[in-house]
Amino acid sequence: MSSQPTIVLVHGFWGGAAHWGRVIVELARKGHRLRAVELPLTSLADDVERTRKMVAQVDGPVLLVGHSYGGAVITEAGNHPNVVGLVYVAAFAPDAGESPVGITQQSLPQAAPDLAPDSDGYLWLNPDKFHQDFCQDLSADDGLVMGVTQKAPLAGTFGDTIATPAWKSKPSWYQISSQDRMISPENQRRMSARLGAKKVIELEASHASLASRPAEIAALIDEAAAAV
Repeated sequence: MSSQPTIVLVHGFWGGAAHWGRVIVELARKGHRLRAVELPLTSLADDVERTRKMVAQVDGPVLLVGHSYGGAVITEAGNHPNVVGLVYVAAFAPDAGESPVGITQQSLPQAAPDLAPDSDGYLWLNPDKFHQDFCQDLSADDGLVMGVTQKAPLAGTFGDTIATPAWKSKPSWYQISSQDRMISPENQRRMSARLGAKKVIELEASHASLASRPAEIAALIDEAAAAV
């Protein structure tokens, strides 16, 4: 068994595992073993449990990588003993007792007015605004597809809190998107500063940096995998 960790990728709100597609290709070319979780987005507890189950199936160390709300998921799921490090990609990194919505309210993102729940309690990003809000540095066609295929979370998930943040005991890395309209760059800088991260990089990128800047994201993940 190789000591190189298996990389487990965790998506966020309004997307699925396929959002990692371009990063997966970059990391596969570097020889990494990869898994990608498909979250139910029904509650933080459900999403953490789904991630923990995938981690538990890996024989050997795991590097968890979370985008957006996926950062909250890896913050809790990262306490699994297999996990040796955490990489945050334009992501929430809550402290104990914090929720994504609580962090969001500290510095509201530009896209906040374009979020609305439906009659079933699912929180949607207006498809007509998806390109400008989520992935403005991708093509209009990419934005159209992402907007139409978005995976909305149950709105209550946004308010679920972290119990034990794994970043307090596991090494971490963080990528800030300076043009992010979904999680304000100010909140990203604040969260990354308190992590005591091994490395923080800032890219002039949208919230969808995993799709618009896959080479840089893959390089950060590759560096983290080599260090754990």
